[in-house]
Amino acid sequence: MEKRYDKSDLQAALKVLREGGVILYPTDTVWGIGCDATNAEAVARVYEIKKRVDSKAMLVLLDGAGKLQGYMEKVPETAWMLLEATRRQGEEAKDEKPLTIIYPKAKNLAPNLLAEDGSIGIRITEEAFSKALCEQLRRPLVSTSANISGEPAAKLFSEISPEILEAVDYVCLFRRDDNSPAQPSSIIKIDDKERINIIRK
Repeated sequence: MEKRYDKSDLQAALKVLREGGVILYPTDTVWGIGCDATNAEAVARVYEIKKRVDSKAMLVLLDGAGKLQGYMEKVPETAWMLLEATRRQGEEAKDEKPLTIIYPKAKNLAPNLLAEDGSIGIRITEEAFSKALCEQLRRPLVSTSANISGEPAAKLFSEISPEILEAVDYVCLFRRDDNSPAQPSSIIKIDDKERINIIRK
């Protein structure tokens, strides 16, 4: 049975996000550093915390595929097919990897979040806590690994460096003691001509 999160933990994280702050939270892959993906100042702070140049785009989480259309000019037909196939596989096999799709021509997101070609990586999260954050924030959530750029990503909460823990405005309580192995998502890029490029299997 899946462990339930504490509603006060969720509300504390939401308060920080709504005020333009940065949180450390569990996702459907590894622990993530997150903020409101429409807030350019908050996004800039995430880059600062990670010591990462802002020409390296970060991905965002959404709580449902139906919300994709609000953040790009047109959702490629190929993407709908990939998302449906992933959803079906996820229902059949619990260990199915989450899928991040990089979409062309993003809109309504912080400009400093996008890649130089205007694309954005988006993952539909099915993990309880991050899904609830997106639902209640009513905006996409930045999700980038909880590490200084160039250092290994923390697979468990216990591996996150004190530097990261001290730099964020709120550290979520949920799943801190979860030692089940986390794995990064598959990444597929779709261009505006619907050509597919597999970035990470």
